[in-house]
Amino acid sequence: MMADRPLTIKQEKFVQGLFAGLSQREAYKEAYDTSRMTDKSVDEKACVLAGNVKVKSRKAELTEEVKQRNMVTVERTIAEYAKLGYSEVTDYLEVVTERILVDRDPETGEPISEIRQFVLLKNTADIPKDKLAAISEIKQAKDGSISFKLHDKKGALDSIGKHLGMFIEKHEITGKDGAPIEIESPEQRQKRIEALLKKRDE
Repeated sequence: MMADRPLTIKQEKFVQGLFAGLSQREAYKEAYDTSRMTDKSVDEKACVLAGNVKVKSRKAELTEEVKQRNMVTVERTIAEYAKLGYSEVTDYLEVVTERILVDRDPETGEPISEIRQFVLLKNTADIPKDKLAAISEIKQAKDGSISFKLHDKKGALDSIGKHLGMFIEKHEITGKDGAPIEIESPEQRQKRIEALLKKRDE
């Protein structure tokens, strides 16, 4: 059926032009040969084409595609920031208390022990996958000790807050050389305009 036919190449080009911000006349000239047409004729044909059901539907489809892409990008970005901003050290480290043999009594040979606490890095298999993204660096020293660093937590939270409009940035604006800005009243503005007109006519 006629209604089921897709847009022609020229019609698609016209829609793409409109979607890119061109006027109806500009979009029509981009898509069709208008070298022998007056602007009036171009405008009339462009207006009819812009009102075509299939053309309007295609333009709406392009708009929705961009909207969906942008939403996915925003949502994923916020989700990634959240992984960094809401991570806690306890997600990765655990404190283990153990009794350690430190010596033996020289007379009795009885063991001498102390209770010590150790901070250990959890097994990565036990850390949720979304939490692993917050780890910036893991290093193991020659003595076997392990150090690790998380990504900037404050920076991530600041970025989330700015996106959600939680923070208001204040800027101080001054006049020349730091002087206060002079605000011109409507009456002063009118007098200034009249003075300029009078000077021009002299």
